[in-house]
Amino acid sequence: MESNVSQHYRPDELPFLESIDNLSGRVQNEYRPILTNFLNPRQLYILETIVNRYDGITFKTFGGYPNAEMKRAIAFPDYFTPTADDFQITAFQIDYPTKFATLSHGQILGSVMGAGIDRDVIGDIISDGLTWQFLCENEMADYLRAQVDRIGKIKIKLKTISPEEIIVPIDESESATTTVSSLRVDALISEGFHISRHHAKELVDGGFVRINWVQTDRPDLELSIQDIISVRGHGRIIIKEIAGVTKKGKIRIVINVYNRNK
Repeated sequence: MESNVSQHYRPDELPFLESIDNLSGRVQNEYRPILTNFLNPRQLYILETIVNRYDGITFKTFGGYPNAEMKRAIAFPDYFTPTADDFQITAFQIDYPTKFATLSHGQILGSVMGAGIDRDVIGDIISDGLTWQFLCENEMADYLRAQVDRIGKIKIKLKTISPEEIIVPIDESESATTTVSSLRVDALISEGFHISRHHAKELVDGGFVRINWVQTDRPDLELSIQDIISVRGHGRIIIKEIAGVTKKGKIRIVINVYNRNK
C-alpha cells in the first residue's frame, strides 16, 4: 500500500487497508467477483476509497435489508451484475417467550459470539420493540441454528425467515451538527452525551468504550468519518461528516447519536 494513501488512516486500520487492496488486485487480475464478510461503516468507507483507485472494477454493498448498517461487499469486474442472492445472507428471527422475557442487542451478540462466531460473520441485530432478528452469512447459518438455543438464560429457537419478513427496525438515533475541539474519543463522547470530558475519560479508562466494536483504552485516539463509538450505559455515536473548521479553530462535525438514557 502506497504511503500517500496509508498515511490517512490509523495504524490499527492498516491490516484491513492492505486486505482490501489485495482483494481489489485479485478482482482485477483474476477477472472475477469477490465477496467480503460483513463490514462496519468505517470499513465500508475504507473499501470505497481503495476499490475506486482500481480501473475496471467497482463494488456493491448489501446487508440483507434497506439501510442496514453492517453490510457485505462484492467487488467485481465490469461484466458482472450482482443480485441480492450473490451476497449470501441468511435472516433469522429469534423465537422466545415474549410474555416472560426481554432481549437486548448486547445479549444477543454475546450469545452468538459465545458460540465461537466472529463478529464479521454477523450483520445487523434489529428489533421493532418486541421482535428480534439478525443477519448472518449463509455458510454459518446451519451451525448457528444448531448451536444457539439460549440468549443468556432464556431458551430460544432460531427460525430462518425470508427477506420479505425482515422487520423495519426502530431508529431512535438523532442527527446533530456540532463543534468539537478535536476528534479525540473523549471529546466526542463528552459532546455526544453531554457529559464532562473527565467523565468521558473515566469511561474509556474503565473499559466501557468500544470503537467499531473493538474495546479501546485510549481517550486520545483520533477518530474519523464513519467511526462508531459505543459506550456501555450511554449509547452510540456515529461520525457522519467532518465539515471543516470554524473561525475559532473548532472542528464542525455531523454525528448520529443513539442515547439510551433519553
